[in-house]
Order: sequence, then structure tokens, then C-alpha cells
Amino acid sequence: MQLDFSQLDAAESYRWLSSTVTPRPIAWVSTVSANGITNLAPFSFFQVICDDPATLMVNVGLRANGELKDTLRNAQDIGELVIHLVSKAESEHMNATAATLPHDDSEFDAVGIATLPSVRVKPPRIAAASVAFECTLAEVIPYPAEHPRQFLIFSRVLLAHIDDAVMADERYVDPAKLDLVGRLSGSWYSTTRDRFAMKRPA
Repeated sequence: MQLDFSQLDAAESYRWLSSTVTPRPIAWVSTVSANGITNLAPFSFFQVICDDPATLMVNVGLRANGELKDTLRNAQDIGELVIHLVSKAESEHMNATAATLPHDDSEFDAVGIATLPSVRVKPPRIAAASVAFECTLAEVIPYPAEHPRQFLIFSRVLLAHIDDAVMADERYVDPAKLDLVGRLSGSWYSTTRDRFAMKRPA
């Protein structure tokens, strides 16, 4: 099979890309609006971009009606966000926060997710999250430039919270204890429970 992406509409393009580029890590992003309303939403177009300075990238698309999503709006207004990783234990809560709510409603309240105050930024962090990165907004890049549908949020990591319970020792996280989920296509997800090791060549 060959696919000519110039002949596919956005929905078809997304379907093929999201069903092949898998599994994708999930960024569970908390922000706060200028009016103090907290927001929480998951995004699977997410990756580490740089280690110096430590930078994560989250791709946020537009709402179906063409409006900016609250995550992007809040990040631009306040300049801060917290990016959490998603464990299997928290996957149902994560999925529930994908629902589209009115701008003045908080997913934390709607889903009943407990929070803890962050140290360096205004948005709260998820109390049950094994890993949370407190970030400041570094840059937002609209893409494509001529007619933006996606917005690449580059977030500089200021502080990381890592639960001692998922540590293998003082330097490394134990992936089995972390037990993250990844995004596949449609309604499917994967876990990191099955693993294998390979030594990288010199």
C-alpha cells in the first residue's frame, strides 16, 4: 500500500499517522487561566526535545469549532504549565479529562482529581502522578505557518517531582514501577510492562 498524503484530508491523515506512529507518550497538562480556573487535558503528540536546557514539546490542536483549546490559551496567558506522565493506575482519570468542557469549568473538579500546589509555577499538579514537570513556556510555534491548525508548545522544565516509589535507586527510575501507558489508535492504549534490553554499540 502507498498513501499520497497530498490527496488525504486532515481526518484521514490523522487516522493513518496516529495508527502507525505508536505507542506515543501522553502529556497530561495542567494549566490555569487568567481568571484562576484550572484546566487539565491529555495530549499524545508529545516528546522530549532538548536536554540543555531541559525542554518538552506538546502539540495542541484547535478545537473542532476552530477555537483555541484552554491548554494553549492558558499557557500563553500565564506562561506556565505542569506536564505529568500517565501511569496505568491513572489512565481512567486521564481519559475522563479528554472531555470538552466550557471554558469556566475545571477538569480537576469535574473528574474529582486531587491536587498539590506546585513549587515554581501557578498551575497545580496531580497528587497521584508519579512524575510531574513544572515548566515555563519557552515558545509557541503555530504550524503550518500559512494556516495554523497545530501549536507546538515548547516548555522549559524548571522542576521535576518523581515519586520515590518508582525509583530503582538514587539515579534511575524503574520502568516497571512507573508503569506508563502509551497511545495507540482509536480507543487503544499500551503499557510499558513488556520490555527487552539491547546494548547500544560503541
